[in-house]
Amino acid sequence: MEIKREIWNYLISEENIPEQYKPITMWGYLGYQIVFSIPIIGWIILLVFAFSKDENINIQNSARSYIIFLIMSIVLYFIIL
Repeated sequence: MEIKREIWNYLISEENIPEQYKPITMWGYLGYQIVFSIPIIGWIILLVFAFSKDENINIQNSARSYIIFLIMSIVLYFIIL
């Protein structure tokens, strides 16, 4: 049982996770949200992160969810108007 735990701890340690799948801190997400909210430049960065295959999968998913949120906000705005 102890050997399985050691193997498991080795497999899930952060240095064994590929760069593409490493988790992002809460401050990292906050920083990306601030960058994405900058008009024009932030939107370009948002599109690059959302559709780039080389980016961290967590950043990519965060950017995609931000795009969906923007689209939903715009649609809701025009429905209410």
